[in-house]
Amino acid sequence: MGIIKFLKNVGKEMKKVTWPKGKELTRYTITVITTVVFFAIFFALIDSGITQLIRLIVE
Repeated sequence: MGIIKFLKNVGKEMKKVTWPKGKELTRYTITVITTVVFFAIFFALIDSGITQLIRLIVE
C-alpha cells in the first residue's frame, strides 16, 4: 500500500508543476548549449596554454 500511495502523491505533485512552453524551452536549450560550447572552448584554450607552457619549461 505504501508504493501505491507514494505514486498517487507523485501524480498529484506532477500536476502542480508549471512546464515551460515551446518558446521558453527553445530559449533555455539554446542558452544551455551556448554556455556548454563557450566553456568547452574556454577550457580547451586554457589546457592548450598550460600544455605549451609546460613544454617550454621542460625543454
